[in-house]
Amino acid sequence: MAFDYVSATKYFLLFDLFKGFGLGMKYFFAPKDTLNYPHEKGPLSPRFRGEHALRRYPNGEERCIACKLCEAICPAQAITIDAEPREDGSRRTTRYDLDMSKCIYCGFCQEACPVDAIVEGPNFEYATETREELFYDKAKLLDNGARWEVALARNIEMDAPYR
Repeated sequence: MAFDYVSATKYFLLFDLFKGFGLGMKYFFAPKDTLNYPHEKGPLSPRFRGEHALRRYPNGEERCIACKLCEAICPAQAITIDAEPREDGSRRTTRYDLDMSKCIYCGFCQEACPVDAIVEGPNFEYATETREELFYDKAKLLDNGARWEVALARNIEMDAPYR
């Protein structure tokens, strides 16, 4: 077995220690990737699945046509819909309940909807203190839709080529 002068020299001159120190200094002076949440927020994908919302048409009419496809496809059975016909013969929902504590955010409801009525929006900050606050009714879902309509429309438009 021969004596390796190169390895011995690196060992006695603490080569690995200085190499590690240099790597640490490289990252010490590099720009930081940390965000100062909640004052700074990172980018979200247009396909991000957050808080649910019911959308309206630009004329103010509800988009939901009570086809109940979202209720049928929901694997967690978190959606409950009641509907009745209106005077003009079209069907609209009288009750649209969503149990967010059951929801698994799979996005099937959004994909099944033929008129883009139920969508999962960009809001991920909806923590609550009680479980009852996670039971969304039609009024709460429509309010979410009104609040996030600009972002929802932009996300649907950006995702349209992939549907």
